[in-house]
Amino acid sequence: MSEILSDNALDIIFREARSYNRWQDRPVPDALIHQLYDLLKWGPTSANCCPSRFTFIKSEEAKDRLIPHLLEANVIKVKSAPVVAIIGSDPKFYDRIPELFPHNPGAREWFSGDDDLAGETAFRNGTLQGAYLIIAARALGLDCGPMSGFDQAGVNAEFFPDGSVVSNFLCGLGYGSEEELFPRLPRLSFGEACQIL
Repeated sequence: MSEILSDNALDIIFREARSYNRWQDRPVPDALIHQLYDLLKWGPTSANCCPSRFTFIKSEEAKDRLIPHLLEANVIKVKSAPVVAIIGSDPKFYDRIPELFPHNPGAREWFSGDDDLAGETAFRNGTLQGAYLIIAARALGLDCGPMSGFDQAGVNAEFFPDGSVVSNFLCGLGYGSEEELFPRLPRLSFGEACQIL
C-alpha cells in the first residue's frame, strides 16, 4: 500500500478541486451513488463504529421537502444539483458495534451508557465519513458542493422524524458548472496551521 497517487489524481481530489454552487444538467446514475458509498465506507472510524447515514436526495419531490429548511442562498444550489446528500449520523450507532467490531463486541457498552460520549463519537466520526464522501466523489469524477446553512431541527423532523438520524451537513453532488464559481480562495500555509514537536 506504499504506491503514491499521480499528481493528476491529487489535483482531481485536492489541489484543483472546487466547491461548486451551480450544476450542469447532467444526471448522476444510482449505480454511481452505490459505487460512491462502496468506496467511502472503507475510511477509518473509531472502533469501526461507522455512524454516518447518507440520504441522497434526487427527486423533485424530495428536494421540495428540503428547500423550506435551507437558507435562501442555498436554495438554488439544491434546486440545480442532480443529487444532494444529507450527511447525518445514527445516535444509536453503537447497536451495530458487535457486528462491526467483532473482536470486541463489548465495546458497545463504551457508548450505550454514556449519551455525551456517544453523541461526540457520532458527530466526530460522522463528520469524518462526510469528508470521505467528498474525497471519494471527486475520485469517481463527481464534483461536490458542501453546505451548512440549513435548519438542522427542521431537516431532522422532515426526513428523520423517528430520531434515527441526526443531520450534520449537506453536499451537492454532480458535475459542476462554472456559473457563480468564485475565484479559488487562499489557504493557510504550513507555518500558519501546523507545528512539528
